[in-house]
Amino acid sequence: MPVPVFHRTTEIDGIATFYREAGPQDAPVVLLPHGYPCSSYEFRNLMPLLGDRWRLLAPDLPGFGLSATPSDFSYTFTGYGDFLGRFAEHLGLERYALYLHDYGSQFALQLALAAPERVTALIIQNGDIYEDALGPKYAWLKEFWANPTAAGRAKLAANVSEEGYRDEFAGDLPPHLAERIPPDLWKLHWALTTPERKANIVGLFEDQATTLARFPAQQAYLREHRPPTLIVWGPHDGYMPEQSARAYRRDLPDAELHILDAGHWALETSLAEIVPLMRAFLSARA
Repeated sequence: MPVPVFHRTTEIDGIATFYREAGPQDAPVVLLPHGYPCSSYEFRNLMPLLGDRWRLLAPDLPGFGLSATPSDFSYTFTGYGDFLGRFAEHLGLERYALYLHDYGSQFALQLALAAPERVTALIIQNGDIYEDALGPKYAWLKEFWANPTAAGRAKLAANVSEEGYRDEFAGDLPPHLAERIPPDLWKLHWALTTPERKANIVGLFEDQATTLARFPAQQAYLREHRPPTLIVWGPHDGYMPEQSARAYRRDLPDAELHILDAGHWALETSLAEIVPLMRAFLSARA
């Protein structure tokens, strides 16, 4: 049966940080950093279905969801990865499985590289680290990163809109899946996007160029440490198609791989498939 999810706020480095928590305090931990343009809300349905055996923690990172948007925070991939580490330290998390999805995969991998001995397992769901396997929707971003212009920056900013959010959540999906994406996702997160947050997000788009240089070190981490890994992937994803998932097998040939009839936000459409896969995978490592 589903267990309660608790909604809490703590202060980390003076930043009011909202997070969701489910499960016993002494249970094995699963850390759930969110992607863009979302928040811990993306895990609202997953957490009560796993909280009987695991402690699940999903923070809203600064500038997203119900957390604060401080003016002096580093809204970069490094800044967010560092903050996720401070969140884990603040809550006394010594070991954890990491859920790698969207931008959250980069934040979580920063933790993994800094302290690989703390990582018990990886669950990878549409989080890419292989440049040659990126999907076609990356083309215009890579053009901008190679040649930043005012026009390109304006295009980035135009994507930070209610319509841009809707496209992020549902734009690549066939009709039978698009109808299963609740409009709450883009309407809620757009309602929480202030002008200050929009400017920070555009800066994060620009900073995403730095992640490409990190891919080789992340791949080397996988080869060296071979963390137990479950890959559940939605191939209806213009940024991260099926080839992005299969690329992980280069460095993790023993990874458990499942290609679903889903897109980038697979928890919204395929929760009934993902939950038993996660339960079996995590139970085998308890």
